[in-house]
Parts: sequence; structure tokens; C-alpha cells
Amino acid sequence: MEPIRIHKGLVYPLNRSNVDTDQIIPKQFLKRIERQGFGQFLFYDWRFDQEGNLHDDFSLNASKYEGTSILVAGENFGCGSSREHAPWALQDFGFKIVIAPSFADIFKNNCVKNGILAIELSEEQTQSLMKRGEKELFHLTINLESKTIEDSDGWQIPFHILDYTREMLLNGLDEIGITLLHEEKISQFELSYS
Repeated sequence: MEPIRIHKGLVYPLNRSNVDTDQIIPKQFLKRIERQGFGQFLFYDWRFDQEGNLHDDFSLNASKYEGTSILVAGENFGCGSSREHAPWALQDFGFKIVIAPSFADIFKNNCVKNGILAIELSEEQTQSLMKRGEKELFHLTINLESKTIEDSDGWQIPFHILDYTREMLLNGLDEIGITLLHEEKISQFELSYS
């Protein structure tokens, strides 16, 4: 995984609550076995019509959001099934950070395991970011080292993240990668155990 330390990116506001994993990546696209290639199907039923043409009225299709990497959404983001394809689709599309008032637990854990930083802010803070994103294009800087979010005008707020999760993302490690850090001790144990 790619480490996350300081990330500056364009904000995309998705002013919807209870966005479930089937809305993030519909079930008909879960046939792939590799992690790549899911971004084209992200929010498919909102982004495309029945013939596969882009909907003009879904904001993520607007060229101004090309290259966006920070998604701000409503509460209970990632609810529904436990499909790991949801963070794969977000990441493949280009999102590295997701900010919401709350996440489904399994979705949030899947984000961490795939190198996406999921940040919980208060409803008021999230709505403020969404409203600003609906009015204007703006960038945020997410500093995982200092656990802060800031904009170019000097506005700054802290966010909470578990130390274990923070270390995984800072070092670009999933749980297997963390285990392999102790490979020498594991080998020593295996030799002494047999």
C-alpha cells in the first residue's frame, strides 16, 4: 500500500446519507478477482443511465471534479454488505480520503486495510465542508502525522484516529505487512517449536 502522510486534494461533496456498498459499487460488477478496474463502476447507477451514458445531473460527472481525491459524505457511509470492492472502487477512481460523520464498521475497516483514510467529523463540520464544496471548488490538506485537516485560508481542525490505524496508514502497511515486520521472530519461534 502507498503510505499516507500529508495529502492535499480536491474535495468532492456527496450530500447523501446511508450510502450503501451496493450504491458505491453495484453487485453486477463484482466478478473481477483483481483489485483494479472497479473505479469506472463507482456510483454506477447515479453516474450512468440504462444505456451506459453519463448523467449530466450527477455532479461527480462534471469535469471540474476531475482528479478529486477527497470525498465528503453524509452519515452512515458504506453501510449494507461487507464487500471489500467498495473501497477498491473508491480508490481506483482516485479517492484517498473519505470524510463523514459516521461509517459502517466493516466498511471503515476495509478502507484501512486498503490504504484509504476514513475520517469521522461531527455532523456540523461535515455539513460545513459539503456546503462549501457545493458552492466552490476547494482543496483540503489532510495531515495524518499531526492528525489535522486544513484549508488554504488557515482554517484547521483536528481529527481522531486510533494509533494502530494511524501507524498502518503512515507506513503503508496492511495487517499482513505488519505481521511480516516480525518475520525474524516468527521464524525463530517456528524453529524452536518444531
